[in-house]
Amino acid sequence: MANFEFLEALGQIARDQNIDEGELLIALANALLAAYKRRPDSAEDAEVEINPETGEIKVWGLELDLEGNVTKEWDATPDDFGRIAAQTAKQVLMQLIRDIQRRQMYEEFANREGDIVSGTVQQNDNRYTLLDLGRVEALLPQAEQIAFERYEHGARIKVYIVEVRKTNKGPQIVVSRTHPALVAKLFEIEVPEIANGIVEIKALAREPGHRSKIAVASNDGQVDPVGACVGARGSRVRNITNELRSERIDVVPYSDDPIEFIQAALQPARVREVRLNEEEGIATVIVHDQQLSLAIGKEGQNARLAARLTGWRIDIRSENESNEDEVVEEVWTEGDVVVDEKVTVVASDVAGESAVIIDEVIESADGVVEEIVVLDVVQDEVGDVVEDAVVEEEA
Repeated sequence: MANFEFLEALGQIARDQNIDEGELLIALANALLAAYKRRPDSAEDAEVEINPETGEIKVWGLELDLEGNVTKEWDATPDDFGRIAAQTAKQVLMQLIRDIQRRQMYEEFANREGDIVSGTVQQNDNRYTLLDLGRVEALLPQAEQIAFERYEHGARIKVYIVEVRKTNKGPQIVVSRTHPALVAKLFEIEVPEIANGIVEIKALAREPGHRSKIAVASNDGQVDPVGACVGARGSRVRNITNELRSERIDVVPYSDDPIEFIQAALQPARVREVRLNEEEGIATVIVHDQQLSLAIGKEGQNARLAARLTGWRIDIRSENESNEDEVVEEVWTEGDVVVDEKVTVVASDVAGESAVIIDEVIESADGVVEEIVVLDVVQDEVGDVVEDAVVEEEA
């Protein structure tokens, strides 16, 4: 018997929940078969058929051979199966819809790992912050939060999708505010030239909540990559800075020449000279005295970010020259640590010696020199003496 009302109601549910109607019919048929199997007079093998044109529901009893082929079938629909169908649909339909929605949401967000989304803060505790993304919720763990940021209930923030996990309760989406790629994605949103491929992000280094450095290059000679990212009067980069709660962002031009790239990476400091040791991956950077603190940055931050951005270990030195000796201040990056050391190069009055490298002078309490620790004696130019001294110091 045709059941157009049932079919129409099923179609309305499918449209409201954005579920394929055919998939819903199959799921319902499986649930009805399970309900039929619970009857004491049910056939040993059976299948349920729902006509998609009329909504008519039939149960077919099946007789199978040893290989599983159907040798006989008959109409085994119980007289009261309409009532059973209604009860079953009422009990299982919403559960089926939830299962289908969970699977669809997982498939949707599994393809969005590495994307950026906006969420509304729903709940906040010591372990994580819960965000509402619309159809699903996301977890912002404590480890993925910027240390000093506070997430007020109802506040809207942008986050980076790190991972999508499949669970029995639906997809669990893990997001981040500290991931370096969040900065890159924000630039893609704000800068059309990046979105359409004219400007390319070549490298990025970030200390979340404090400072980021991003190196960009243009695939069109008519487009200035730095200007495109900064925007008119800094409008584009200001929008990103505001989203990241005033995190400072340095946009620098990328270069295939490592010397030019290192010089740009250390901006806003002005670099006088860069010497490369390609075997050890060390770049020795010479700056004027007044530029030293700027090149190093607060607690070594500028030097660290420049090293991560370029992939070179960076030694920063400034030189103070006098008639008799040269004091060299050396700063280099060692992982996330910035090391600061001094050696002194003193002109020698001994024949055949051009300079003496003094590592330490030991004095008594009354200021009398008791011992001079000599690091090396060489016959080279002063500039090379300094370089040799640094190598010896590091060893």
